[in-house]
Amino acid sequence: MSPDPKHNLPTRRDFLKLAGVGAGALLMPAQSVLASGDVDPGRGAAMLYDATRCVGCKSCEVACKEWNDLPPAPEPLPDLTADTWTLIKQYQEGDETSFRKYQCMHCLHPGCVSVCTVGALHKTASGPVLYDSYKCIGCRYCQYGCPFGVPKFQWDEPLGLIGKCTFCADRLAQGLIPACAAACPVEALTFGTRIEMVEEAYSRLQQEPDRYVDHVYGETEAGGTSVLLIAGMPFDKLDLPDLGTDPVAKSSTTVMNATPFIVTLALPLLGGLHWFVKSLEIGKEKAS
Repeated sequence: MSPDPKHNLPTRRDFLKLAGVGAGALLMPAQSVLASGDVDPGRGAAMLYDATRCVGCKSCEVACKEWNDLPPAPEPLPDLTADTWTLIKQYQEGDETSFRKYQCMHCLHPGCVSVCTVGALHKTASGPVLYDSYKCIGCRYCQYGCPFGVPKFQWDEPLGLIGKCTFCADRLAQGLIPACAAACPVEALTFGTRIEMVEEAYSRLQQEPDRYVDHVYGETEAGGTSVLLIAGMPFDKLDLPDLGTDPVAKSSTTVMNATPFIVTLALPLLGGLHWFVKSLEIGKEKAS
């Protein structure tokens, strides 16, 4: 769903919300998740998506909506939305065709968590990155902090919040696997611990080297993700960003922690500029 231009116009309520965020930034620097001792990258939940096995049936999309009680969406959708947390897209490169599954990557060091000023997003010890709508103020910082463009805003709601994949944390708590993985009829989705999924990915690459690009996407990208991908088509052709190995949260936390200093410095500078301009205007009026 494309944003309505009228939603870009700030309301009085929006201003008050943003003012609250700014005040919070002045009082409390952003918390880093880079050294979280609660998350074990190896034992946390993870999922491997094998694009060479995916047939584009969209069973995962249907299962996601059914389990999470999300409304149906018109087809085809160009991107994830606040009500569509799983999406299959088809790519063509010459004579080669490939599908790609879009969803939250559940990063080991999530940028969305590091930029959230109210703690509405957090990385759990079991792996999923979860969102608390009761804490969210709709500032959309998480959208800018996510390198994969996953969190989506509810543009069609008067007081829009954020929607994104939960990695079916409620199912994991019951000993079940995510709904999308359970529904896949061709085993393009495999679920287990992260160390198991990395080992499985490399096993497939070694057994059929001509079938795959020799890389496991998400093993090191942006510090690592809990959703891993292997494919026969180059990852840039599947619109997957080249992020390097440094956690995105590192740079986003640096920016957020610098915000109090920048704001504190900017206020007197702007005040001085305002005084200077006013002085010039008064001088011109007296001269005339």
